[in-house]
Amino acid sequence: MKKNLSTARMTRTLGAAALASLALGGASGALAHVTLAQQTASAGADYVATFRVGHACQGATSTNGLSVQLPAGFVLDKAEPRAGWSLQAGAGQVAWKADAADRAVPGHEKAQFVVRGKLSGQPGTLWFKVLQSCDAGSADWAQVPASDAERPEFPAARLDVIAGAVAPVEVSGGWVRRAVPGQSGTGAFMTLRAAAPLRLVGVTTPVAGVAEVHEMKMEGDRMNMRAVEGGLPLPAGQDVALKSGGYHLMLMDLKQPIPDGASVPLLLQFVDAQGQPSALSLHLRAAITEPGGAAAPAADMSHQHQHKH
Repeated sequence: MKKNLSTARMTRTLGAAALASLALGGASGALAHVTLAQQTASAGADYVATFRVGHACQGATSTNGLSVQLPAGFVLDKAEPRAGWSLQAGAGQVAWKADAADRAVPGHEKAQFVVRGKLSGQPGTLWFKVLQSCDAGSADWAQVPASDAERPEFPAARLDVIAGAVAPVEVSGGWVRRAVPGQSGTGAFMTLRAAAPLRLVGVTTPVAGVAEVHEMKMEGDRMNMRAVEGGLPLPAGQDVALKSGGYHLMLMDLKQPIPDGASVPLLLQFVDAQGQPSALSLHLRAAITEPGGAAAPAADMSHQHQHKH
């Protein structure tokens, strides 16, 4: 792998991968998506597709079958069996079916179905279409959004395939503050947890002309915001919060409004202690305030503060 993965190369990769979007959260109040546990992978690498089923079909009490259409760009190696379920694999499809009603997955329990394979060397977006069968009806998770603004009711499971290495970083609680027409900047927030020591050194997104890692803090009686020089350290196994009033991602020179509920693609860029680069592709939902939290101060993401670079 090359020593440096250029921002331009990452931006081209993200642009290809971000033509469609998947908003975080349920498809409706009663349904939960079938999603991939790892939603970013390296082009040309081995990949373990772990499909997470978090809810039975609407009006059902259990899941008794799952069928996955394998996209071009993913070559099947092996599908993992489940105890008490039959398994069929081949011809671009893998299917599991419960042998008896008592082996089905209860609606309140979560389950995982695993397929192993290899990705092609072409970066981009792969969509795994999943048919979930239940004791009453089914849910066809097969819709591919046509734009970043579209939020299909039954989205297919999305995998972003990027050039270069994928960062070993878990992301939780991610969201982007909405931006109204005429607004020039906004912020993105999340909690990062790295498996090995890393530094967050950059971010790119097609919705903004400039995206940077920023820090906001009081200096005397003035609130200042500035770009973080040298990157933000992520100690191994520790949560690092990007939040209002502290470290955050600043998206500036916005190219378009970001309405409430929109999906915002981001590519986070990291380096390890040896200077080796890696990246992680995200799709965060826009909201007026932090989901489940109190409203942040109205001015905290405006550019009324003094910026020092």
